[in-house]
Amino acid sequence: MPEHPNRPHRPSLYPDIEPYDHGFLDVGDGNRVYWETCGNPEGKPAVVLHGGPGSGASPFYRRYFDPERYRIVLLDQRGAGRSTPSVSAYDTDMSVNTIPHLIADLELLRAHLGIERWLVWGGSFGCVLGLRYAQTHPHAVTELVLTGLATGSREEVATMMRGLGKVFPQAYEEFRAGVPEAERDGDLAAAYHRLLESPDAEVRERAALAWTDWETALVSLPPRSIPRYQDPVFRYGFARTVAHYWAQDHFLDGPDTVLRDLPLLKGIPGVLVQGTLDLNNLIGIPWRIARDWPDAELVMVDSAGHNAGAPGIAEHLAGAADRFSERSGPASRSGA
Repeated sequence: MPEHPNRPHRPSLYPDIEPYDHGFLDVGDGNRVYWETCGNPEGKPAVVLHGGPGSGASPFYRRYFDPERYRIVLLDQRGAGRSTPSVSAYDTDMSVNTIPHLIADLELLRAHLGIERWLVWGGSFGCVLGLRYAQTHPHAVTELVLTGLATGSREEVATMMRGLGKVFPQAYEEFRAGVPEAERDGDLAAAYHRLLESPDAEVRERAALAWTDWETALVSLPPRSIPRYQDPVFRYGFARTVAHYWAQDHFLDGPDTVLRDLPLLKGIPGVLVQGTLDLNNLIGIPWRIARDWPDAELVMVDSAGHNAGAPGIAEHLAGAADRFSERSGPASRSGA
């Protein structure tokens, strides 16, 4: 688990590219997941897992990979982005949006695209999903490239919901005041989850705004503004999905499942790229992952936070993909 905070990084990312194929995959439960493929159809497969949960895939993710060497797969996880039905619609069934469902969707997509094994790239919640996917389907994963490191543990949620109140006291008091007084000293994620599932649209809208205001205080650097949170449709779907996961231990089988099962990643190489200002560092998440996953390399980037596109972080992520592109060739089944 070596740290290389001063490793030289590549000077820029790859140019913007467009997909050469895309579609919607019926994954069951009335859900259709949007996917797209970019780069070289004969290249090394890589799948990108976006954050949130509920953020949706960004075209920017394509730029981390050499389009001549990689077959880049992007998808919008259940209910996010272009996938249907949208979690922004109040009548969307959230009971079929869990980590086991998302992992099953990845396996359906891998089979649909004729891919035997792929590199897994994940950021923030995509890191949680990517780690759990690799732990449960190691045969399908060649390498992992992860940033905005998270494992979905109960301690991480508690830190975000209460622990950081001492760091951002004004924003925290406003966040805490967004739930009924009787619930302010209890489980805030569960309290907001109830508000975001309220049949009253105004209650849902106020809760979503309070949630994203608190998220903005936590994950953004000055001037502390996240433009997509200004869209009320995105704002509600995002807050609803995050609270849904955080209030229910990410639908894992215990409060520390991903941390517990890190030894299952033995033999899978990984690169962990983390900003020194990312607040999950306060409870040691990057070092705990690297300690128990000996095939991972931890890269700390000075003066960067939780943003995968931040200078330094972005170049290290692209550099990791460059190195892994040389490890092996295509991993697609013949005739796919």
